[in-house]
Amino acid sequence: MRFLRDRLASHLLPWLRTEWLLAAFGSLAILLALADPQPLDRYQDWLQVPTLAGLMGLMIAIQGIRDSGLVQRAAIVLVTRAHSLRGLGLMLVAGAEILAMVLTNDVSLFLLVPLTVAIAGLSNLPLARMVVLEALAVNAGSMLSPIGNPQNLLLWQSSHLPFLHFVQGMAPASALASLLLLALTALWLPGGRVELDRNALDSRPLFPPLAVLSLVALASMVLMMEHGLALEGALGLLLPFALLARDSLKRIDWPLLATFAAIFAGLGHFAALPVVGAVLDRFDFGQPLTLFLGGLLGSQVISNVPATVLLLDRAHDPLALATAVNVGGFGLVVGSLANLIALRLARLPQGLRQFHRVSIPFLMVCAPLVYLTARWLA
Repeated sequence: MRFLRDRLASHLLPWLRTEWLLAAFGSLAILLALADPQPLDRYQDWLQVPTLAGLMGLMIAIQGIRDSGLVQRAAIVLVTRAHSLRGLGLMLVAGAEILAMVLTNDVSLFLLVPLTVAIAGLSNLPLARMVVLEALAVNAGSMLSPIGNPQNLLLWQSSHLPFLHFVQGMAPASALASLLLLALTALWLPGGRVELDRNALDSRPLFPPLAVLSLVALASMVLMMEHGLALEGALGLLLPFALLARDSLKRIDWPLLATFAAIFAGLGHFAALPVVGAVLDRFDFGQPLTLFLGGLLGSQVISNVPATVLLLDRAHDPLALATAVNVGGFGLVVGSLANLIALRLARLPQGLRQFHRVSIPFLMVCAPLVYLTARWLA
């Protein structure tokens, strides 16, 4: 008995401290499955297999890019040309916003966070602050585009709004969030010069074959996701990487993928409970403030993609719902999956605490300003 207790203490407790999100949402999914059994196809819908497959394909490609040494070379180029920490930070934040408009918030983070980690390893750039800012940046940037994040894509396709009409409707909220974020970046980052660690400059050689394979894999994965073939794209990457870059496959953060699966299954089931629907039926989501608060608070509890699904048939204004759930991506870490991806990729000690110290006040300032601006322009 003592042997088992010691084994649990030495293995299970450290795992729980590291993978507490996986344990929490996995337990929620199992408890709901036992208490409220559902047909298999409902679990498949909740798991969002295309999204999980897309994440897996991106993780494979980005791990290959990191192992090839390409990220480190790009980091050296940026660091050696930067004049100040604040300027470098503003460039990374602006890049995160622009990329998120085109490549989606998740893809942008898979590219930028490893680059930022590499830059911080070469210089005095404050890594924790930059990763938090980049997480906020991709949420602010992706808000503008119908293809910037999953909730926008869902609302755009279901509403059949013209592309430019959607962009115009989201422009005020995205612009306001972006301006607030740039101001935060300028105030929060130190203004000193970039200091290089010369000993770390050429720490990893470039491996061109893996770099080419990984860049092709990333481009093909994005294209497959755009055409609704994420599962086929991800499975198609397994064979070449298993043959040519097996070590990269081993280094992928597979528990992160399992965490997303647990979140999708647990929160999807929770949102579909009859008691949740009964509570929501008491509210009039035709009222602008009710819809805004519903999307905002719902995102804080079950993340913005499940909140969008939950309110989709109850909201009469898709752009108002899009605004609410996108702003809801700020605040608590679960508000947007991009937040979880950023913190997990960077593996920051005390990263969750650092994120909430900034993201919650940011939400409290941004949300009322966005709502008042939207009502003024209505």
